[in-house]
Amino acid sequence: MKNISSAILIVLLTMTLISCEMDSSKKLEIANQEVSYPETRKDTSIVEDYHGTAIADPYRWLEDDHSEETKEWVKAQNEVTNKFLDHIPFRNDIKERLTGLWNYEKYSSPFKRGDKYYFFKNDGLQNQSVMYALDELNGEPSLVLDPNKLSDDGTSSLGSISFNHDGRYLAYQVSEGGSDWRKVKIKDLKTGKHLEEELDWLKFTGMSWAGDGFFYSRYPEPKNDAGELTQKNEFHKVYYHRLGEPQSKDKVVIENPDKANINFYAQTTDDERFLIVAEAESTSGNGLKVKDLGKNNAPFISISEGFDNDFNVIDNVGDKLLIMTNKGASNYKIVRVDINKPNENNWEDFIPEADERLRSAQLIGDKLLVSYIKDAKSLVKVYDHNGTFLNNLELPGIGTVSGFSGKKDENIAFYSFSSFTSPSSIYKLDTHTGKSELFRKPAMDFDADKYESKQVFFESYDGTKVPMFLTYKKGLKLDGLRPTLLYGYGGFDISILPSFSLTKTILLENDGIYAVVNLRGGGEYGSEWHKAGTKERKQNVFDDFQSAAEYLIDNNYTSSEKLAIEGGSNGGLLVGACMTQRPDLYKVAFPRVGVLDMLRYHKFTIGRAWATDYGTSESPEDFEYLIKYSPLHNVKEQAYPATMVMTADHDDRVVPAHSFKYISELQSKENGESPSLIRIETDAGHGAGKPTDKQIQEATDMISFMFFQMGEEIKY
Repeated sequence: MKNISSAILIVLLTMTLISCEMDSSKKLEIANQEVSYPETRKDTSIVEDYHGTAIADPYRWLEDDHSEETKEWVKAQNEVTNKFLDHIPFRNDIKERLTGLWNYEKYSSPFKRGDKYYFFKNDGLQNQSVMYALDELNGEPSLVLDPNKLSDDGTSSLGSISFNHDGRYLAYQVSEGGSDWRKVKIKDLKTGKHLEEELDWLKFTGMSWAGDGFFYSRYPEPKNDAGELTQKNEFHKVYYHRLGEPQSKDKVVIENPDKANINFYAQTTDDERFLIVAEAESTSGNGLKVKDLGKNNAPFISISEGFDNDFNVIDNVGDKLLIMTNKGASNYKIVRVDINKPNENNWEDFIPEADERLRSAQLIGDKLLVSYIKDAKSLVKVYDHNGTFLNNLELPGIGTVSGFSGKKDENIAFYSFSSFTSPSSIYKLDTHTGKSELFRKPAMDFDADKYESKQVFFESYDGTKVPMFLTYKKGLKLDGLRPTLLYGYGGFDISILPSFSLTKTILLENDGIYAVVNLRGGGEYGSEWHKAGTKERKQNVFDDFQSAAEYLIDNNYTSSEKLAIEGGSNGGLLVGACMTQRPDLYKVAFPRVGVLDMLRYHKFTIGRAWATDYGTSESPEDFEYLIKYSPLHNVKEQAYPATMVMTADHDDRVVPAHSFKYISELQSKENGESPSLIRIETDAGHGAGKPTDKQIQEATDMISFMFFQMGEEIKY
């Protein structure tokens, strides 16, 4: 077909098809339930030429999530899904147990600003965690900010927060309905009142204070309400906002009017002397510029140009910046750059590249705490300010350290530690002595001592060794019949480390297995591991995941009749690709907020920034591999695992059109006996800030669907 001119081919295709037709609604008899899918219109007139190949896009009308037709379709799909879920006999039992498990006090690590300590606490079932202040660590907390009062239904959530240098002013972001768009409000903590000004249309930014204001990034205001959640995010700019002034007076600090796809991220050093601006086209690789705010009209100084490597400023010590980078170091290293001699020839290796993947670093007291990833687990090394290694921080076990907080002029730090079987506990660290002590441990209705986690390594199809964590009840009979949930991500240099999941406790308590695989495309083993799962090598990620599934089956943990797969966002792509490539391997599939249309993902919101991992269909070379695995374009007339696609109406990162179009194709072509459903959350986004009640209901529906399809009985 590629030898026919594309224009003639498109004409021939459209002439032989009726321009608009309806799918006949399908009916399935599943466990005494009649499942009748809504009719979904096919617009056969939409056929697009991709470098000589004609690709039909009959469900493109679903990309308009503001149209009345799409809204009616969403309503109809949710009615079918809810009716199906309502008939699961143990669904309410699961919800009741999950609600009980969820109902325990959850704390963040304390952090000091000004002369007070701050922390977040959730009493158990609050939709959003509440911010409190302490005059001293063992004192009585006072309320600072209750995000539950941002909206009546709990769907508005708190984004990033930032204090000015003396701790008097708090700037905080608000997300409505789960959107990535943010508003900013400013509270005077001395008077307890909010300032009059509010900032709008911020996205992918923090607030970095300097003097009597802060730097932030934003996009131009969307052209209309309909485009707010879907239109491309272009022409990012850094602004400076001065307290007491309206946003209209904010000054542009840096922009690039010639390149629409450049994003700018600003930060200031702890002493507010330097403004650091990273500029990037995608999720990996950035240029770096520095401006000395202590000098009038000082120019930006370039530390690095281009987007070939990552640069992240940790902080400064006098005139010298400590920068984490993967330039010449796949596992990352820390270099010291003298701002007066910024040329690369003058850079010093401060912390050389190690065998482990460098994750982050922070100056606290007289120490530099450096977090590493060793075989997908946390390792923390302690250095002095001269870069001399002192010791490894003794950790409570095998798990994940996060949330280091502390100041350069104090020797007290806090961090949290969690594992697959234990929720986050807070530890207090004396950086001078190196001793940690338990500061706060949660009390919940879950006996972690009954369960164990172990790490295994298996070979992928090409012989690459890949790690996987398995968590299950001690003494569990491994008879090949255990209900198992396999989770993966595999992209964007993101490392998947041990963490506690309330959702998965239901699985564990019912003699199931939770498996988490560390796929290529992630960051667990450095830049080369990441690159091995990108662009034309993306199939490696799917091969790793399918090899993990085969390992679980071959080693008698489970079977294809008892295996479910889950992934969100890029992990949703993973699940979508694997279930279309190997539908025989899985019983249940959960592609959540997934990137499923690989030919058009870059046309919405921030999608183009993902091109360094995916490539785009605009390139003939990229198109050739994208079309081979794009989940939407590889659905065939065959039987598929029982599927519940999961998305949200306010997801403006991976727009819901991906899921809408995919489920339409799946419902049209699935010819087996398993249901293909879509669960569309309302007033929710990509996941961040989702209220507790929505999290519980989502987890209930997911685990109920999985166990029901496997024919499992719940013990509650």
